[in-house]
Amino acid sequence: MAAPGGTLNCEDFSMFQEVLKVMRTIDDRIVHALNTTVPTVSFSGKVDATQTCKQLYESMMEAHLSRDKAIKACIAQTSEVVGQLREERAKDGENLAVNKQLRKEQTKLKLMQSELNVEEVVNDRSLKVFSERCRIHYTPPKVK
Repeated sequence: MAAPGGTLNCEDFSMFQEVLKVMRTIDDRIVHALNTTVPTVSFSGKVDATQTCKQLYESMMEAHLSRDKAIKACIAQTSEVVGQLREERAKDGENLAVNKQLRKEQTKLKLMQSELNVEEVVNDRSLKVFSERCRIHYTPPKVK
């Protein structure tokens, strides 16, 4: 599940966040997905809940992994830019444009790193809801 343009835009933080928001729709809609696909006890004969839960779990894990990779790739890319700007500043500490750009990139890097924390909360919430509804139908493999 890639961003609508193929890859995540690491240059513009607001675009970065917008794409993550789109990528998080599976997590935002997990309760709805579970309510509409996993039957209650009285309807359990009509749907294969085990298969439904397994598919939902796999697509959720795929989404979590792709977001994690995308965020970490942007963090790495922005860290590299910060490193280059620090080198430039070391050569010419008086250059205001370099100092300004460095501060801007450092701020963006901190914001991207905080997205990893947001990601952890989103993932935990989704897994909690998933296990509440699917634990009797499907047990996901243990994460290493």
